Amino acid sequence: MRAVQERNLKTFFIDVIRWNLQGSYGFRIFRVILLIFMGLGVYAYSFQARYGLEVTGMNDIVSWGFYISNFTFLVGVAAAAVMLILPAYVFHDPDFHRVVIIGEGVAVGALIMCLTFILVDLGGPLQAWHLIPVIGIFNFPSSILAWDVLVLNGYLLLNALVPAYILYSHYRGRKADERKYRPFVFLSIFWAFSIHMVTAFLYQGLPARPFWNNPLLGPRFLASAFAAGPALITLVLAVIHSSTSYKIDRSVFNKLRLIIVISAIINLIMLFSEIFKEFYFPTHHSSSAVYLFFGMDGHTSLVPWIWTSVCVNLLATLVLAFNPGKNNPKVLLPACLFLFVAIWMEKGIGLIVPGLIPSPLGEVVDYLPTWVELFVTLGIFALGITVVTWLIRAALIIEQSYDPNAS
Repeated sequence: MRAVQERNLKTFFIDVIRWNLQGSYGFRIFRVILLIFMGLGVYAYSFQARYGLEVTGMNDIVSWGFYISNFTFLVGVAAAAVMLILPAYVFHDPDFHRVVIIGEGVAVGALIMCLTFILVDLGGPLQAWHLIPVIGIFNFPSSILAWDVLVLNGYLLLNALVPAYILYSHYRGRKADERKYRPFVFLSIFWAFSIHMVTAFLYQGLPARPFWNNPLLGPRFLASAFAAGPALITLVLAVIHSSTSYKIDRSVFNKLRLIIVISAIINLIMLFSEIFKEFYFPTHHSSSAVYLFFGMDGHTSLVPWIWTSVCVNLLATLVLAFNPGKNNPKVLLPACLFLFVAIWMEKGIGLIVPGLIPSPLGEVVDYLPTWVELFVTLGIFALGITVVTWLIRAALIIEQSYDPNAS
């Protein structure tokens, strides 16, 4: 770390790049693997841009597939940063204050992945100009899609600028002025709820799709987000604790587990409430749920997917709730991983695809992502992990060198 008097905005960016280009042999191999995955994603997307969306598994009936499924799930992961921001900045919890920057880094990576999934779902890059206000056909404020673009970009800006200001102040050896960033922290808390509710309204406001036209959809979006997001943050903190000199206090994991358990239980209650509504007295509006859980007309591709999701979700929640390992990482971390994957399965393809099947004319088809969609998705996840890695690595170096008593 260079002398304090030599540090400025230019050296800040130079040092961030330098720190991330350095590292152990294992870290460099990890970077190369991510670059390979991103290269595969770029190749697959170039194939899609050349031949169009016909190279995907989507069709006239299933017009939203793997891309929008991942987008929907990752919006929740991004919103979950608020579960660290609230106790850290509002209630001044010292444990969460040490790790809130990490949560915001995860949120930035998730938001970049969200916006990238929207871009690739458009088909070709020339369609992206429609997303630009004034220039494109934005249809604001009547279009919920336009609202979604605005709230996602606004939340990305807030989650990038607030920690950037704090880290830059610490990099300069100064304490960040709370009066300058505190209003934006409160705004980001409101914005975190808005990005997920607006995304839920996008589906909920479609009366021709009864599977989504459900008043519980918005609250369940929040509950699942506040379970899956902190579960992912727990895994990230565990990796940091075990692979760096930045140690995370056990109390942080205990508090995160409580947040995850409460949110996961609420999510399961609402999920089983929806299942009861669909199957206790089924109507023709229950067709999508029947297709998802039991198949229809011989089409059963999602049946093992959703039952696996529900069972793993329930099992992971029970393990976290009853805590048989007494916060033993060998029990806590696998449970968080399984819960995260189960919610991804249920809230991704398990939510989006059956909402489109059967069609309004009663047509039933199966949807499976093609190699193009899988490789593009792999590349986008590699991009998001790279962003998170760069942000967190720089943040940890700055925070470990910063002495609050010297400012």
